[in-house]
Amino acid sequence: MSAERGGTPLTRPWARYHAVPDIPVGRLVDEGVRLVLLDRDNTCVPGDAEHAPAEVAAWFDRARAAGLALCLVSNNFHGTRVAASAAELGVPKVDHAMKPAPFALWAACGAMGVPVEQTVLVGDQVFTDVMAANLAGVRPILVDPQSTEELWYTRVFRLFERAASGDPAYTADRP
Repeated sequence: MSAERGGTPLTRPWARYHAVPDIPVGRLVDEGVRLVLLDRDNTCVPGDAEHAPAEVAAWFDRARAAGLALCLVSNNFHGTRVAASAAELGVPKVDHAMKPAPFALWAACGAMGVPVEQTVLVGDQVFTDVMAANLAGVRPILVDPQSTEELWYTRVFRLFERAASGDPAYTADRP
């Protein structure tokens, strides 16, 4: 799992997968990861759903069984939605994260007692998740958005993400 080709240092993911369940837990452990921060909207919970899919919940169980700490870090201002997802998945949460600012990631690492060097952030957006991770010193993992149901301004950002990521495999328009 090395840095992807292309993109600028701030927009370059460390690794790229289609969805959370595709991220190999054993490889994270082998790479020295102890904490996985995860975006909620369209990463763990599709934009057109209220709950995380069973495959995502099963991945959380595998990650916990491997000794990884997990935490949701979401820009979502609907704290009750983030809290409900965190409770459903059995993890702590940080909402109102204001990504790409790195402060919420640093706070989550501090609260979980894990240094940024041993942390990854999994998210579906280049301009929030990948940039926040790179600014915080956390390794970013980019996944495809899990639904085409998104806020209007997220759709605008998606127009620029393919070029900014430098990844010809980036498929923001694919659920």
